[in-house]
Amino acid sequence: MEHYQYLLLMGACLLVTLPLEFLLGACVYRRPRLLWRALWPVVLVFSVWDIVGIWREHWTYSARYTTGVRLVFGMPLEELVFFVVVPICGLLTWEAVGRVLARARQTRARSRPGLRRSRDGSPDA
Repeated sequence: MEHYQYLLLMGACLLVTLPLEFLLGACVYRRPRLLWRALWPVVLVFSVWDIVGIWREHWTYSARYTTGVRLVFGMPLEELVFFVVVPICGLLTWEAVGRVLARARQTRARSRPGLRRSRDGSPDA
């Protein structure tokens, strides 16, 4: 089971952030084109960086905690999964926080209908 720890951790990250899509309306998975456009540059840049690090022997990966599956140029499968999962979790969190803040602003605006605002957003006296 130790060989799957890295992949299990990535699965747990997705599982923990999945409710943000449905409960808070993050809409990350529901917009696959935008998700792809956000992911591919990150995956590409960090994969190249990782491969260069492996070639130059700047870092290694524990055979104890990884599956041993190697991709192009010796990059572990788990690294590619990491480069996909972490940005997805970040996007889910970003979108969920944005939705919560927008709802809070709407609620606050409805609760004080008579309050006028100046151009800079501060309340008029």
